[in-house]
Amino acid sequence: MDSARLFGCLFAAQSSLLVLTPILSEVATDFGVSPATAGQLRAMSGVVAALVAVGLVMSRRRWELRGLLELGLGLLTVAVSASVIAPSFAALAAAQIVLGAGVSLVLAGGLAAAGSWAPEGERATLLSWAMVGAPSAWIAGMPVIGFLGGHSWRLAWLVPLTASLVTLHAVSRRKRGLPEPAPTSVLRRSGVGRWASGELLAYGGWSGVLVWVGGLLTDAHGASPAATGVALGGGAIAYVVATFVARRWVARAARPMVLVAGSALALAALVLGAVRPSFGFSVLMWAVTAFCAGVRMMAGSAAGLDLAGVGPLQAMSVRAASMQAGYLVGAVLGGAGLALGGWTVVGVALAVPLLLAVGVTATDSEISARVKVGVR
Repeated sequence: MDSARLFGCLFAAQSSLLVLTPILSEVATDFGVSPATAGQLRAMSGVVAALVAVGLVMSRRRWELRGLLELGLGLLTVAVSASVIAPSFAALAAAQIVLGAGVSLVLAGGLAAAGSWAPEGERATLLSWAMVGAPSAWIAGMPVIGFLGGHSWRLAWLVPLTASLVTLHAVSRRKRGLPEPAPTSVLRRSGVGRWASGELLAYGGWSGVLVWVGGLLTDAHGASPAATGVALGGGAIAYVVATFVARRWVARAARPMVLVAGSALALAALVLGAVRPSFGFSVLMWAVTAFCAGVRMMAGSAAGLDLAGVGPLQAMSVRAASMQAGYLVGAVLGGAGLALGGWTVVGVALAVPLLLAVGVTATDSEISARVKVGVR
């Protein structure tokens, strides 16, 4: 049951973030703003999410994870409900601020719970189920969001609203646990700074791929929105498969997996941007890139959960901050690369932080080569 709860947490958080993707132009038209202005809604929620995650890292409060998830899911429910009935663009923007806070709490709390709630020997299993909640929102949630958004952009918000309400009910039925261990100065702990830097760089490159791959397929190959949507869904499936494949070995070789999968991810991102002989080839490379990312992110999360002297909540709060900051870094790098030299430069720009992440991990002697998480 905890697997379903944590899957639902990340599904709700991710669907709340991606709902704007197919309806952005309709929102802009309805409120009489430019598409560029409407696009800042996602940036607003991302900045707030990053700041809240940093606040969790620095907080001296001992959080109980069920209560933290209830708070986060409650904020998501309020924010999404407010988005449905927003009478103005300003009201919708205010809702995105609340949404960003809720997303951050749910992401950090959900991944921390994978470390704290798992029975002995099953942490990797619970972590994998939690992590596939996000790509599943692309696979299962996006088609429904697109269908509802075709009738009204307000209806599209019913997907994250339903997910948040159902998951909130499921989480509230779980027995409360003990508060997390007393917070420490987490970033001063040996190895934490390097791990956090590696995650930030890795998410910067991977998030940039997520932000720009749709544009690559439509611009470089003239693909239709329908064909692009199918291709993006295929990549999300590859990410899910990789997550479940990775859990088989993450207990024994998390650090080598970060190094190997991170290097492969950098190479795949470079080829995706620079080598574009056909639409089919680019779709294949997108799937390969997503698969490498699934392995890399699963291994990186497992390493964070086993950092010496760091509680799961603080570690995953650092990861949540890295993830949200990574979206901003990736969007900027990709946009700059596109302006400077087209898709080839985008591939180079996104491969660089991924390679730097590998270098940070390779020179970090404090990250354990064997992560002690259980596998089923």
